[in-house]
Amino acid sequence: MDVYPQKVRQPLTVLAFDFGTKRIGVAAGQSITGTAQALDLIPARDGIPDWTALEALVKIWQPDAFVVGLPFNMDDSESELTLRARKFGKRLEGRLHKPCFGIDERLTSFEARGEILRGNRDEAVDSIAARLILESWFAGLPAVTDDQQ
Repeated sequence: MDVYPQKVRQPLTVLAFDFGTKRIGVAAGQSITGTAQALDLIPARDGIPDWTALEALVKIWQPDAFVVGLPFNMDDSESELTLRARKFGKRLEGRLHKPCFGIDERLTSFEARGEILRGNRDEAVDSIAARLILESWFAGLPAVTDDQQ
């Protein structure tokens, strides 16, 4: 799973996921503004998402791509959860026929909990983490060049 597309076109609508085995945080965003909004959680059973709920989100948002947060360990090694998040991304790509990109999501859940403590209590930690993942991905997205438009 690549981090960014080879060629970038604007605008991009993207759905991002903070993968978990019991619930999956979701956010939607737009590359023009580089911002995202947290959406409702997708329930999961042992890492398998409620595909019906996920497909409904895809139908509503019509994303151009997906981004999945990859939970690397602090020493840059991969955990079992990292491997499962990659597998989830591959399933998204294969099942929903949109490109999927993976990005390091270390400390996003920690930062999301901080937002909740600062008063953002209406959103779930996992969906706030998905929003942070997507905004981070947008921040690193290569600029569009004239030959890519």
